Amino acid sequence: MTPTSDGYDELYVYTMGRPKFVLQHVVDAHLAQTATAASKPISVVFSLAGLYLHLECGFDGAQVQRAHTMLAARKRVWPAVPLPARRGSITPRDVLAEPAGAERDAAIDRWCQAVWDAFPDSRDTIIALLREHRIV
Repeated sequence: MTPTSDGYDELYVYTMGRPKFVLQHVVDAHLAQTATAASKPISVVFSLAGLYLHLECGFDGAQVQRAHTMLAARKRVWPAVPLPARRGSITPRDVLAEPAGAERDAAIDRWCQAVWDAFPDSRDTIIALLREHRIV
């Protein structure tokens, strides 16, 4: 794995084995924050669904992963969501600047929130999709 300059790879490794599978939140936040027009709609939708489930429904990483599995079980055309120009001012490098443990885990949640807050126009689409799949 080649390290990225934004600190994502380091943060990914740090979260491996952390309680409640916090790694899933790191993956979702990074994917949503760095998505481009070339990103597959499924990856953007899954990352936003994961952020919504974590931040607004209180799902831990393992529960989010199960929700992703449920979403993937039904083949469909995934909606394209608009990608805002700005997707939160917190980066993986900012998260890594916090002391390891509870403080860094709290910073991961702040990062997730900053990214999720950048996608208000996609919230209703994500909720409708999760309801359709009976996840929420």
